[in-house]
Amino acid sequence: MAGAVPRLETGDVACWVLKSSLVPDVLSPGWTPGTARELDRCVRRSYRLDLIRPGDPCLLWISGRHRPGVHALGVVTSPAADRDGGPVLGVRWTRLAEPVDRAELLADPAVRDAEVLVMPAGSNPSWLSPAQYAGVLAAAG
Repeated sequence: MAGAVPRLETGDVACWVLKSSLVPDVLSPGWTPGTARELDRCVRRSYRLDLIRPGDPCLLWISGRHRPGVHALGVVTSPAADRDGGPVLGVRWTRLAEPVDRAELLADPAVRDAEVLVMPAGSNPSWLSPAQYAGVLAAAG
């Protein structure tokens, strides 16, 4: 099939990308930069959920018009479980002091081809390769 995305394997993924259209202040009122919060994230049912393990790194990608990009880094705390009508992952997030803007990541040759940047309406969870994740971490400071 032309244009088919290859099936991911555990070794392909350095970091999971969990998306939200809600900014951190709305996701968790009172969440200040530099502090951690336990927040569940809804995810789409797919084979990718079988690859996610507690301890896996992840990042919170805020979509939309107001400062799209990476707003928090996190670690998966629980495997996907059915709650609230669909699968949900438990994550411990640390909000970044400053978000890493989408435009900054698009300008980085190591990151610009990340799934979340080239297919913004794609799957949740998305993912980053080791090189892409390193680029995000460098930008996050």
